[in-house]
Amino acid sequence: MPIRIRLRAPDGQHTISLDDSAAVSDLLSSISTTTNLPLFELKWGFPPQPLDPALYGMSTLLSDTDLKLNGAQIIVLGQATGDPSEAAAKQAEQNKSAPLSLKSKQSEALKETPEVPLPSRGGTVVLRVMPDDNSCMFRALGTAVLTSSLDSMTELRSLVAQAIQADPETYNEAVLDRKPDEYCQWISYSDSWGGGIELSILSKEFDIEIASINVQDLRVDTFNEGRPRRCILVYSGIHYDTIAFVPDDASTLDTANDVKLFDSADNEYLEAAKLLCAELKKKHYYTDTQKFSIKCNVCGWKGAGERGATQHATETGHYEFGEAD
Repeated sequence: MPIRIRLRAPDGQHTISLDDSAAVSDLLSSISTTTNLPLFELKWGFPPQPLDPALYGMSTLLSDTDLKLNGAQIIVLGQATGDPSEAAAKQAEQNKSAPLSLKSKQSEALKETPEVPLPSRGGTVVLRVMPDDNSCMFRALGTAVLTSSLDSMTELRSLVAQAIQADPETYNEAVLDRKPDEYCQWISYSDSWGGGIELSILSKEFDIEIASINVQDLRVDTFNEGRPRRCILVYSGIHYDTIAFVPDDASTLDTANDVKLFDSADNEYLEAAKLLCAELKKKHYYTDTQKFSIKCNVCGWKGAGERGATQHATETGHYEFGEAD
């Protein structure tokens, strides 16, 4: 089914049509060709809000984004290009804010997830592995604080954006490393990674303490410390999973019997989780983001570390990466 989009550009109105296999790059190229604008910004909705499809990654299929484009009207605003180097610099600056899509091999190597019996509490501490996508942190936390009827990715991303907009003094450009409005737009996209800023905000939103255990060095980072309830996450470099406790009287260790919020004054669950993470470390269930080998799934480039991937993405517009053999 073709995607039909109406454009309001400086030279009048246009309609473009894209097939359902079109990528973000095809959309932007079609807009540029149709409007004769080499450099532009987009807005849509009412009141008009900024739209930057490039944040999803240029090679991403439009059907794989959460943008409702068919039948939409987009406002196209031309930008002065100056000399070619100025235009290139502008595009490079835009690319810096686009999220990297990075797939890890660590979950493939984990044949069996470790379990730590906790007889004193009458059950077993287990690892609940999240899907290997850029929303794993939101999924991991969402399984603990939201009901299954809610979309944790959309709900939690929205809460983060609202908190930033409500407190621009705390969440300023220096803290976010970009303008607050730009950050709110960026974090709303499904390909944008969540991390410490999001955990800090969401721990306060749900009035819980979040303990994040780093598998590589077994360090525990605590957010909103001292609240009555605690959620325990497992961080393995570029991925988040969550800790659950399953009572012995449960018929199976499936997720229906999970307990994922604990009394923060009771450290026995946290100590058991650390033992579990020590077993994960032995299985090398972590990614050293400073040193690991990485490849570009678009052109085959190989390099080392997240910084190398970011530089390659800025230079080429390629945002799909995976761990190299």
